[in-house]
Amino acid sequence: MSELIDGKKLAAKVRSEIKVRAEEFEKKSGRKVGLAVIKAGDDPASAIYVRNKIKACEECGIASFAYYFDGNVTQANVMELIDALNADKNVDGILVQLPLPKHIDERAVLSAILPDKDADGFHAVNAGKLFLGEPVSSVACTPRGIIELIESTGVAIKGKHTVVVGRSNIVGKPTAMLLLGKDATVTVCHSKTENLREITRTADILVAAVGKKKFITADMVKRDAIVIDVGMNRDEEGLFGDVDFDAVKDVAGYITPVPGGVGPMTIAMLLKNTVDGAKIR
Repeated sequence: MSELIDGKKLAAKVRSEIKVRAEEFEKKSGRKVGLAVIKAGDDPASAIYVRNKIKACEECGIASFAYYFDGNVTQANVMELIDALNADKNVDGILVQLPLPKHIDERAVLSAILPDKDADGFHAVNAGKLFLGEPVSSVACTPRGIIELIESTGVAIKGKHTVVVGRSNIVGKPTAMLLLGKDATVTVCHSKTENLREITRTADILVAAVGKKKFITADMVKRDAIVIDVGMNRDEEGLFGDVDFDAVKDVAGYITPVPGGVGPMTIAMLLKNTVDGAKIR
């Protein structure tokens, strides 16, 4: 039986530390750390995510500035707002909630955010610095949270074989870079990988970020491995991860639940990026 990695508990600890840092910043600067959140369109999941992020800001003493556009917003409207927020000294982090309406150029919007105000860590400058192993003001939130979840087990990452299933720019690739930075041996798998089961079974640390309900089964997991489930797959039966939790928990040494694992840490890392950005500037 595996040990549960409690993302809610760890995120609460991180957020309490962030609150202290935010209060210290306010005392020294005379203003609160500020996070701007931009949402466009009527995606219901996005609305929930934005509400959760604003609530987390309030709990940590961070000022939040929310901007809502309907699905007919123009590219120019969004870019104009980002330019204004880049120049606003009260804004330390800017987050654009994805997905954007299909007619909006997502890459152009994210690239318009100043790298040191990139709360999500998606800007090409920050991604490039991560790849080069240089100091980064903002690391993609989910990957940063994944590393803290792994380290919370007390198991050293150095020298371990880690397998990341998924190669997205948001999770898979930056997670692989962070693990390499911790001296892990990293294998990245994806939809075209042959003999996937044979590869995942060799992983001391397995990160599932493929976006498919219960994709990782018990026979794909090495005994006593650390299993991090990034998946958020919702259907008529409920919310499920990429890992078949009920089966895999009897094989893994440590495992994150869904919900209550990676999700809370992602929001905590967003706040951490914002406070880091404020202190750097």
